[in-house]
Amino acid sequence: MLGIPFFLESGERVRVIDPGLLNRDAGPDFFNAKVRIDGKTWVGNIEIHMKASDWHRHGHSSNPAYDNVILHVVALSDTRISRSDGSEIPQMRVALPEDFYKTFAYLTSTNPEIRCARGLQGIDTLRRADWIETLTIERLQHKAARIEETLRKYNGDWNAACFMTLARALGFGLNGVPFEMLAESINLNHLRRHSDNIVQMEAIFFGQAGLLDPMTNMGDQRYQIMCREYQFLARKYSMRPIPRASWKFARTRPQNLPYRRIALLAKAMAETPDLLNRILRSDGDEEKLRELFKWQVDAYWSRRLTFGSDAQTEANPPSLSEGSINILLINVAAPLLYAYALLHSDHEMKETAMALLMGLPPEKNAILKTWQQLGFKAKDAGMSQALIHLRKEYCDKHECLRCRFGQHYLRNTAIDMMIPSRSEGVLMSVSEKETLTSPMS
Repeated sequence: MLGIPFFLESGERVRVIDPGLLNRDAGPDFFNAKVRIDGKTWVGNIEIHMKASDWHRHGHSSNPAYDNVILHVVALSDTRISRSDGSEIPQMRVALPEDFYKTFAYLTSTNPEIRCARGLQGIDTLRRADWIETLTIERLQHKAARIEETLRKYNGDWNAACFMTLARALGFGLNGVPFEMLAESINLNHLRRHSDNIVQMEAIFFGQAGLLDPMTNMGDQRYQIMCREYQFLARKYSMRPIPRASWKFARTRPQNLPYRRIALLAKAMAETPDLLNRILRSDGDEEKLRELFKWQVDAYWSRRLTFGSDAQTEANPPSLSEGSINILLINVAAPLLYAYALLHSDHEMKETAMALLMGLPPEKNAILKTWQQLGFKAKDAGMSQALIHLRKEYCDKHECLRCRFGQHYLRNTAIDMMIPSRSEGVLMSVSEKETLTSPMS
């Protein structure tokens, strides 16, 4: 298809000389392309949309990153588009078969299922493995970006970033957001002053969680002591609790209630204030990292799942289960190692973070069960993280055209790539007499 003439909407003849390099990150879809419009060769970027109006919907008209776009390729032309300086961008409509539109409409529908499911079986093993590996890295980069954002918020304080990351992870999804809110409400410097008194530590955490009320649990002596300690510490440090309504209790199994996990977070901050340094010094050794997360609650919590004077009839495990520690290794240790490596250009540590994920067993949840039914059984935590990322960041957000599985499904259903890759044809050379023009020159 390279060299095949097309026409702009305004009538000028267009010939794609070189489609450029596919961009899988933010910015135009293809970099450093060459196209000839009415005998004049332009060098720049190409952007592709299903509808021309997507240019405005995505905010490209005011984004200087798109000022070097030399060609806008669309299937449906419903508007004209321009750069941030107001200059119009050449627009080319490519007619597509009716089946393509039907497939595209299905892929972008609100159907909650994996919309390309019926086309997944035709994807070869190598293509699957390559995309899964890319998604694993994307997932780590996504988590590293969140850590970097926390660092900016706390002026580069890595201990604060570690505290926030651990707190959110202890929410185990269901209460991840309120745990993060709880951590944000607590000053680490204030917390460290009371690390030798676990009751005061718990008083700060439970008080800031909005879970202490001196008018309840009157027969629970430990609870009443925490209430009194919190009243004093809240005045001393001018602390304000988060709303109790932030926590999710409904339809939650007793062991998933937030109480013991808040107690574990208090214990963790009391026993391992240098958690980040110990994670970094572990060299990714799984056993060393497991030992870090084996905090044990005291006797009060080993007999209870919530507050109250009546203890449970059977003792509960005083520490996290092996499965819960696996989740912390996946969501705390690996992302912190990877984020630290990225910001310090430490390639070896990046590989360590990846190796840690690949060595852990896969998670078990509804998302992974769905993928397994479609023939994608996670063999390790790296793959399970990839499949979770695929569902949350591509399937649920209708980013099918950015997904390699979605692209494969579209190609096999309707047409080949609108702009083929370099391997699909011999590139035309540009004559020495032709003028190479950039829209920003």
